[in-house]
Amino acid sequence: MVDWKHALRVAALLAIPTGVVSNMLGFFGAFLIALTAVFVVMLYMRNRQPAWITVGAGARIGLVTGLLSGWSAIATAAISLFALRFWLHQGKAFDDLWATLAGQQVPEQLAAAGWDAQMVALQRARMLSPDGQAGWTIGILLFLATALLPFAVAGGAIGARLVVRVRRSTL
Repeated sequence: MVDWKHALRVAALLAIPTGVVSNMLGFFGAFLIALTAVFVVMLYMRNRQPAWITVGAGARIGLVTGLLSGWSAIATAAISLFALRFWLHQGKAFDDLWATLAGQQVPEQLAAAGWDAQMVALQRARMLSPDGQAGWTIGILLFLATALLPFAVAGGAIGARLVVRVRRSTL
């Protein structure tokens, strides 16, 4: 049984800074989040009696770590995008990148996938609208946070296995 009060403290202590840092690391941020889940389980089990934890409990602690890391990564990305647009006045660069992606690359891919010209034009118009741009940005951020969860769950499960091995060898 997991003592969630203690587990949440340890997870929040490590997961929130990890989510902030993982934004700057790109793909390697997923591995950092998995490593953080391993450390969260190890720190959680440091003073626990009895000295064992199931893989499922480790995976659940990893899931909580991944949720906290993912949401802090989303918050960091949202603040960064807001700062780029309004404080640093770099909105034009972001809009130009989006116009290139939504105006040229995606319609080409949709046409190559067999969509008819009317549907491609409709999808392009949706993506280029302000609501479409905001919706796609939020959707991408949510997808990335969700994609981080399996890494954190695996990290928690691995952490549980490592703790059991370390404890067995010290007996």
